[in-house]
Amino acid sequence: MDLMESGTHSFIIKIWLEETVEEAGRASWRGYITNVSSGERRYLQDLDDVVAYLALYLERMGVKLGIRWQMRQRLKRRRVAWKEPT
Repeated sequence: MDLMESGTHSFIIKIWLEETVEEAGRASWRGYITNVSSGERRYLQDLDDVVAYLALYLERMGVKLGIRWQMRQRLKRRRVAWKEPT
């Protein structure tokens, strides 16, 4: 394995449209992300879950995510907490 490959991580992402805007009032995407080297698979309820999974994966590797990423995540959590139940 060459030096570049030792720092490479591969994932397979499969997504599909479960409900369209016409059916549900908004598009509902589902899918999964598979870590090629470990075979670990995580199912996705939303396209944002792809980014969240990869960020968590990187943090577990010791990668420090930038302040912009941290602020974005905090704001997103607040929006979810403030969302009115439907």
